[in-house]
Amino acid sequence: MTFDALFDSPASAAQTVSWIATGIGLGMWLWSWLVEKNAIQKLRLRDCGVVLLFAGILARIVVQERAMTPFDWAISLLGPLFIGAALWRLGRTATAEAGAGQ
Repeated sequence: MTFDALFDSPASAAQTVSWIATGIGLGMWLWSWLVEKNAIQKLRLRDCGVVLLFAGILARIVVQERAMTPFDWAISLLGPLFIGAALWRLGRTATAEAGAGQ
């Protein structure tokens, strides 16, 4: 597969970018479990990973050319809830981290 084939149409570009986001999100999530020692940083890495992971999956569901399966419907309904919860926790830990440094 060539580089041009990955970005020859908007749908294939969205697929490529969504796989990249999914890979980065999974990497952040694994890093938080296996390497990171700071509890707040672990939580933030997991939340960022969850946001990227679900965003990538939702993007692939949107651009797919087949009919949606029950799994696709479940992810479409639950994904935004997980993204919202992770973003809320990221906001909470950002203010806690900023206050701790003062």
